[in-house]
Amino acid sequence: MAASTTLVIAISQVNRLFSKKLVNLTEYQICNISNYGNKNKNKKNYKKKYSKPYVSRNPTESKHTSQSNLTFEDDFEKGDEAKKTTKRKDFFMDRLHAVMRGGSGGYGLARYGGIGGDGGNVIIKASKTATLENIKASYPQQRFKAADGKPCKKLALLGEKGEDLVLEVPLGITVEHQNKIIGDLDEEGMEFIVAKGGSGGSPANGFLGVKGETKTVDLNLKLIADIGLVGFPNAGKSTFGSAVTTSGGWKIADYPFTTIKPRIAWMDYKDGRKVAVADLPGLIEGAWENVGMGHRFLKHIERTKLLLFLVDINGFQLNTRFPFRDPIETILILNREVEMYKHHLVDKPAVLALNKIDCDHDGSIVEDIIERIKSLPDSISNYPSDLQPHKLIQFEDILTISTKEGTNILNAKLRLREILDTHFVAEIEYPLDKWQHDMTEHRKIDKTA
Repeated sequence: MAASTTLVIAISQVNRLFSKKLVNLTEYQICNISNYGNKNKNKKNYKKKYSKPYVSRNPTESKHTSQSNLTFEDDFEKGDEAKKTTKRKDFFMDRLHAVMRGGSGGYGLARYGGIGGDGGNVIIKASKTATLENIKASYPQQRFKAADGKPCKKLALLGEKGEDLVLEVPLGITVEHQNKIIGDLDEEGMEFIVAKGGSGGSPANGFLGVKGETKTVDLNLKLIADIGLVGFPNAGKSTFGSAVTTSGGWKIADYPFTTIKPRIAWMDYKDGRKVAVADLPGLIEGAWENVGMGHRFLKHIERTKLLLFLVDINGFQLNTRFPFRDPIETILILNREVEMYKHHLVDKPAVLALNKIDCDHDGSIVEDIIERIKSLPDSISNYPSDLQPHKLIQFEDILTISTKEGTNILNAKLRLREILDTHFVAEIEYPLDKWQHDMTEHRKIDKTA
């Protein structure tokens, strides 16, 4: 009798809950029925604002998502205006900050004397196809961890080693940890263990696996090339690269800083030889003190074999805040900037190219510049002390060219090849006599070059 009475009361309460005239639906919340009935009507819409971009933790998902396409959740409400503010410029990436952690060792089994597997290592491997941009896209959090070692079991007393994490990096990478270079990869296939995995559980550690190494490192890229172009902005470096190579597609304009990121181009020769040319952004005075991101640009000439200084015969002035520099002052400043950054760089083979000779119709300007260059050792004291380098660069040759008109470009290309072969003959993989014959034939074909 009591059970039936309870059932009747329950049914009546349910009926009352669905009758808006008899009871307020928020008065009783049996099984949250009132919430179901008013889910969309009474629920307040709280909008959350996020200050951090949404980034997938799945590396494979991020491979096809460029960093410049990251959007914020509240951008969907702001529309196109927000997309403009979150758009990022596509800069060349030559440094990557990363945290690398080796895998922990698996635990052992003291009762049976079982030994756990060692943790995996984090290894970087030099590859011609790898880029820091791709690494950043695949691992947006810039954290790399190898697999942990497997614990031993009763029927498997030796635990398996954790899988290594092998990360492909570009050629020319140096690994820096606590302001010290601990690794240097400049050849295809070279490997370096950044973070070692921990030892597996054994009697030496009480059968407890040891944690792997954790290192916070900087992957610093220095381009590897045969020739590095050095000059002030608008000296003609980009035009030179387009004139001597067939790669094309370089952005060229009549304003300073045409080159906004380092890049590599190739000079092709008929015998199959390829010479890599690094086109670096223009330097400005004070680059050795990191003015204008000078260190990020100067570091790329460290691994070049030959330095090609391009100088405008008309002189250069960056803007009204900087003094006008004539060609000789330009050469001295570039000499000093390179020397103050790394003094040994002035000992590299170097060539001077005087550009824009199309502006010198009778050749008098070029002739005067060359005479003043030859007398520099004796006349350098006539220049301000802040322009004088400690050691003058000894140029192997002085070329006169016009990258705009293509004047003397072929001769410059052949001469650069000659100088490279003279200094690095041990690295030549072709008959040098054959190349010298072909070079003579080249000059016969184009006598105006």
